[in-house]
Amino acid sequence: MSYEARIRAFLDQEREAQIAFLAELVKVPSDNPPGDCRPHAERAAALLEGLGFTVERHPVPEELARANGMVGATNLVVRRRFGEVGPVIALNAHGDVVPPGEGWTRDPYGAEVVDGWMYGRGVAVSKSDFATYAWALRALEASGAPLAGTVELHFTYDEEAGGEIGPAYLLARGISRPNLALGAGFSYGVTTAHNGCLHLEVEVKGRAAHAAMPFTGVDALEVATGVLTALFAWRKGLGAKVSAIPGIGSPQLTVGLITGGINTNVVPDRVAFRLDRRMIPEENPAEAEAELRQVIAQAAGSFPDARVEVRRILLAEPLKPLPGGAKLVEALCRHASRVMGEPVAARGVPLYTDARHYAAHGIPVVLYGAGPRSIEEANAHRADERLPLSDLRKATEVVALTLAELLRAG
Repeated sequence: MSYEARIRAFLDQEREAQIAFLAELVKVPSDNPPGDCRPHAERAAALLEGLGFTVERHPVPEELARANGMVGATNLVVRRRFGEVGPVIALNAHGDVVPPGEGWTRDPYGAEVVDGWMYGRGVAVSKSDFATYAWALRALEASGAPLAGTVELHFTYDEEAGGEIGPAYLLARGISRPNLALGAGFSYGVTTAHNGCLHLEVEVKGRAAHAAMPFTGVDALEVATGVLTALFAWRKGLGAKVSAIPGIGSPQLTVGLITGGINTNVVPDRVAFRLDRRMIPEENPAEAEAELRQVIAQAAGSFPDARVEVRRILLAEPLKPLPGGAKLVEALCRHASRVMGEPVAARGVPLYTDARHYAAHGIPVVLYGAGPRSIEEANAHRADERLPLSDLRKATEVVALTLAELLRAG
């Protein structure tokens, strides 16, 4: 029997065990915010140890976690060496998830399976790839193929907060030094590029006054409205820019959060809002930020009695292909096309991911993992997030075959 056949036979035999593993991960909440993901990391570590893996726990100092908007996180690393030489390939998935929100028809922590789909928060993004990568490594061990190199599993917990205490933490401290990296993605696409993201907080400071005499104050909401009107007018021009990379599209601007005011009968003295600016790979992040600040400053200039301050919350660089990643991309596309039964090509996605941290360290990185065709089909970040379990099996085979090809001795 060939090593490829042994990989397939092992995954067929282990199908129910892999699904049960994923269900256990979905049943443990890891919402971020609030971001106390240590219990989930401990449960994941125990499950991995139950599979025979040695699991390194790398707890993030509490002060650092809180500085990054979280309560606590523990990064998990599994290393499997196949000989002393050969490349080190890291597989990264994140266990933190956005809160469930409203509108669910299934228990978000129930891991219920209906018509071949598992439902639950994080089942697609990206707890599924804890299972994908763990079973791909197990299948590799069972294949008997002559291999040379190392596979590392990086299971981290701060993707929803920016990734600075997850992959960036592991790489900056030298805990891992991979030659190639694979990040969580969707099984019908091999992703080599994605958007960047800029989060800014705009704070407008006015002066409170009684609603009976509003002219004695400075209305922060009126000022904020003027700034927002300018921003919404400016964003109409973003559609004129279109990335040359398939799947990326145009830049975007969203104002997603606004707070302020004291009471109904008081002129608001403070209003703050946060905006999300998605940058296509062709854009320069520094120039994009400078242009946005100029739009805000120009609008604020019409209200000289108010103070408008802009603070950067997050800057995530766009992901672009790096030299040295072509073999990984080609192998993934070829195996995925065969296993999925349709052409699977490299493309971009309009969101941003932890993959950028690997690229920032010069490590070629590609996104591929379990999931439906798109984030819309997965209900990612929406009610009734779901995963087709047949795609979990298929994506695991693709990853295992790709690893075996890249690590073949000789």
